Amino acid sequence: MENEKLIFCLEAIPDVDCTSPTEVVKILEDIALKQGVTSIYKACDSIEGLEESLGILLYEDHNFKDYEIIYLVMPGEPNTIRLNDYYYSIEEIAELFEGKMKGKIIHFANEKILDLTDEESQYFLDVTGARAISGYGSDLSEISSASTIDRVFFSLYQENDDLKEVVEELFQKHYSLCKLLDFRLYY
Repeated sequence: MENEKLIFCLEAIPDVDCTSPTEVVKILEDIALKQGVTSIYKACDSIEGLEESLGILLYEDHNFKDYEIIYLVMPGEPNTIRLNDYYYSIEEIAELFEGKMKGKIIHFANEKILDLTDEESQYFLDVTGARAISGYGSDLSEISSASTIDRVFFSLYQENDDLKEVVEELFQKHYSLCKLLDFRLYY
């Protein structure tokens, strides 16, 4: 696909030396096979691992411009991520990504609540250069967004660059699930 929008997934796991594929890896493989959406997956277990993975993506991957979605599968409290039992705020994440996400969509799986004020979302977008930030306002952990709504979001975005139209179609096709998980897009 000539205009393919690749996904770069960073997943927080307890130990990067564990070689067992996670549920997220299996889902990304399934999305690639069934929906033709290509992704690169990296696991991290510390903020240093997150920074290293980001550095490799930015400075060594010649296809970086093709990664339009940065998919973060990381637990945490509202507006934070947890790595190695340390919590990092959305502001700290923005500073980590400072100026490096120009035109990208930063999408959080529903392992943490994303509930930003207008000021917080604008700060994140301004500092990172990201086009949008999205995630979920519900802490309903019984339903994995990775296996449900995220795959639909990624697929719809492959077909349409207009985020507002993508979100409208997502709600039209999966209204109950979008409401249940409280899908949010800040742009």
